[in-house]
Amino acid sequence: MTPRHLTVLGIPGHRRLALFTAAARAAALPEPAVLPWLDLLRGSFRLTPGTLVRIDSPGEDEAVDRLLRGPALGAGYAPTRVEGTAAWYQGVTAALARLADAVRETPGAALLGDPAEIAAMFDKRSTHRILSAAGVPVPAALDQSTGPVLGWADLKDRLAAAGLRRVFVKPAHASSASGVLALEFGPRGQVQASTSVELVAGALHNSLRVRRYRDEREIAAIVDRLAPDRLQVECWIPKAAQHGRAADLRVVVIAGRATHAVVRTSRSPMTNLHLGGTRGDLRLAAEAVGPRWPELLAVCEQAAACFPRSPMVGVDLLPAIGWQRFRIGEVNAFGDLLPGLTGLTGGPAEGLDTYAAQVAALIHHSPWTTAP
Repeated sequence: MTPRHLTVLGIPGHRRLALFTAAARAAALPEPAVLPWLDLLRGSFRLTPGTLVRIDSPGEDEAVDRLLRGPALGAGYAPTRVEGTAAWYQGVTAALARLADAVRETPGAALLGDPAEIAAMFDKRSTHRILSAAGVPVPAALDQSTGPVLGWADLKDRLAAAGLRRVFVKPAHASSASGVLALEFGPRGQVQASTSVELVAGALHNSLRVRRYRDEREIAAIVDRLAPDRLQVECWIPKAAQHGRAADLRVVVIAGRATHAVVRTSRSPMTNLHLGGTRGDLRLAAEAVGPRWPELLAVCEQAAACFPRSPMVGVDLLPAIGWQRFRIGEVNAFGDLLPGLTGLTGGPAEGLDTYAAQVAALIHHSPWTTAP
């Protein structure tokens, strides 16, 4: 299949858009038209009949972020603020629903990707339930069937009742480790939290430095401000290491196949590259996994298969100490921004970056497979 017309919902000028456009141009596809996220949010857009619409991330644009989160933060809005992710989520899902309606009303138009699945991937609670129900190995999560975590005092009580002393506390709708706390309780009641959150005058801000809080009052203030946006709380899985640094993998699954993988290492519990994490050695990781490497890739494909109408899924795989057991920590609707990374040797995307691989999946039915 060769699309006659492509439209990308994205952020004009962003690197994601430039890389996908370059990949489309290299494959002799039509130059993609751009539907800015701002236009979608403001309702000022029209689609070309027969167009195929690719959905890309609404992130890293202050005007878009202000429209989505601004009402929740009021005069206290700043692009670095952590709070307001529930409002952001509601705005994104409502906008994608409007886009789906517009596609249905435009003759011959189609969506590349599914808004409902994107919504599920941007809700860590939904993601965990979907993966767990499908038998995908995931970290155990704190039971919130009786209601959401209300704040620090409630979280402490629930963790004590469950016997959990090391957990990750994650805002349900955040990404890029925004607002995530790696929480540890000591044997004599001490507590510490590792996080990129900076607490400034009672407000939470993202920083590019992972810091440790040991004052329970500060930790309580952070959790109390995050709780209204809803929290996902999961057991802390001790990770495998590479060169003395904690390690995990981002695996990109395109059209059902694990095509790209990168090792991320860090001296902190968060391996995100923008928080000081660095790319590790994939060859060393594969050697450590040994004969179970195909199983590692298969677990990622199993996770992506839970979202069959999403042509690309970024999967965060957590290898346990020893590299022989694996759990899925996250799935990402827009986890393909890995510049310079080419496909796995021997795989269907060998030699292709993540965007060229997605373009190839658009054009060729084989060896790619996509859900109807």
